[in-house]
Amino acid sequence: MQIAIREDDLRGPEIAALLRAHLDQMADQSPPESRHALDLDGLRAADVTFWCAWDGPDLLGCGALKAIDPGHGEIKSMHTSAAHRGRGVAARILTHIVDTARVRGYRRLSLETGSMAAFAPARALYGRFGFTYCAPFADYREDPNSVFMVLGIA
Repeated sequence: MQIAIREDDLRGPEIAALLRAHLDQMADQSPPESRHALDLDGLRAADVTFWCAWDGPDLLGCGALKAIDPGHGEIKSMHTSAAHRGRGVAARILTHIVDTARVRGYRRLSLETGSMAAFAPARALYGRFGFTYCAPFADYREDPNSVFMVLGIA
């Protein structure tokens, strides 16, 4: 598998379908007040950069980086297509996001993910990258359905 990570303008039908699957999955696993996934318009905001992972014509997954302030970024919309899970796609996207955060001069990178069992693989991935649990950041609040993680970067 050849994974190519490319910045995307969120206009293609494949991207819309992948994000719809992501939002549907969040709706199945999290109550409405605990869903923090961005829709297409939210991902098109000026403070968000969105990437897709491709293998030739096949869309494998996506991820985004939102600027919180000049030294702090947030990972958003990490999702791997069900057909491509377990093949290292998320790790490649996460590596790209962390590398981009370093280039931008961010000192920390944060994220919110679910606390439920369905999100255990995501939490494990972030843990392998050195993310640790932390208090809510930015506009987030304590929520039993959410966990917050941070990575200090140079």
